[in-house]
Amino acid sequence: MRECQENLSGADTIPKGKLGRIAMKASVLSFRAAVLISVAGMIWGIAMGISEDHSTFPAHAHLILLGWVSLFLFGIYYHLHPSLDTSRLASVQVWIWIAATTVLSIGVALVYSGRTVGESIAAGSSLIVLADMLLFGWFVYRREWVESAQRGAPAE
Repeated sequence: MRECQENLSGADTIPKGKLGRIAMKASVLSFRAAVLISVAGMIWGIAMGISEDHSTFPAHAHLILLGWVSLFLFGIYYHLHPSLDTSRLASVQVWIWIAATTVLSIGVALVYSGRTVGESIAAGSSLIVLADMLLFGWFVYRREWVESAQRGAPAE
């Protein structure tokens, strides 16, 4: 029973960060952020429905797809790869994604609200999202190459 509780808490597998605090796994961060962003997106959708003003729908869609869907998928991938899940760079990738997605959604909302300042905000943050996805892609492909080399099989 104690072993089950330790495995559920994950405390025995999470490295300690500065000041002795336990660092959060990238998967946990991804899942928690996905839920919070999903709730924010739902509230935004309800507000659009109540006001009957759907002008910011594209920004709402960006928030849901990049925030809820992508973060949840990142969380699944990181959870399935425990050595990557506990890496600092994976957590940095998730934090960058959270920040850039939030800023991108705001920029797109400004654009669709008729504010031209949103164009540069959306453009800059979309490049950060792209760079962060390339980092995640590097994790995915690098991991497969390393595992294939360890097995002695060619990478697919």
